Amino acid sequence: MPDPPPDAAPGAPTAERSGESAASHGGALADPAYREAVVDLLGVLAYGGLIAFERLAEDSAMAPTLPDKVALASMAAAELGHFIQLRDRLTDIDADAYVAMEPFRDTFDRWHANTAPRNWLESLIKAYVGDGLASDFYREIAAYLDEGTRVLIVDVLDASGHAEFVVDRVRAAIAADPRVGGRLALWGRRLVGEALSQAQLVAAERDGLAALLAGGLDRPGMDLAAIGRMFVRLTENHARRMARLGLSS
Repeated sequence: MPDPPPDAAPGAPTAERSGESAASHGGALADPAYREAVVDLLGVLAYGGLIAFERLAEDSAMAPTLPDKVALASMAAAELGHFIQLRDRLTDIDADAYVAMEPFRDTFDRWHANTAPRNWLESLIKAYVGDGLASDFYREIAAYLDEGTRVLIVDVLDASGHAEFVVDRVRAAIAADPRVGGRLALWGRRLVGEALSQAQLVAAERDGLAALLAGGLDRPGMDLAAIGRMFVRLTENHARRMARLGLSS
């Protein structure tokens, strides 16, 4: 449930590509290796959307008021809509969506088990900070995709639009009890560490995704220095989100 991406940092993905257009892959899906990577990426995002729907629907039970319950239920519904878009895209490219999602179940389920919120405010921080960092990571990868796939992924990652609700609720809670801020800041720091580890694990476990980042003779990609700059951008964006919440990163 990320907010729209923070202001583009210098050296963002389009600048890493030696002047080649992000949308110019032509018939890229005819390349079996590229198609495998796209199926992996759509699969991980689809399962992420499905499990986010499930988590947010469960977390709505902790909402202190009916308007809050409705807001979180709306966020859950948006995630289910994202899942449907991604599932349909996989079907369009003749991939089995459920087979594509299966390799990522254990990784995501461990992430959610390790970061289960204990209360309403922690659930909001997780949706905003943890999911936001993951979305930044997948948005970075999307910059190296064919236009049709890239546009879909960017749309899915940017479409929730519930950031202001989270920011308002967290800031109000801190204003009412400043001690809450310290606990939530620690929670946010834990989430970013877990989210970065998960992103690295997903990329490392799937050869197609790793190859997508690295590029090839006919496709741009990231060298080690560019990957380092990407992780700097991820942590900078995390710091901006924490600042919006009124928390130290």
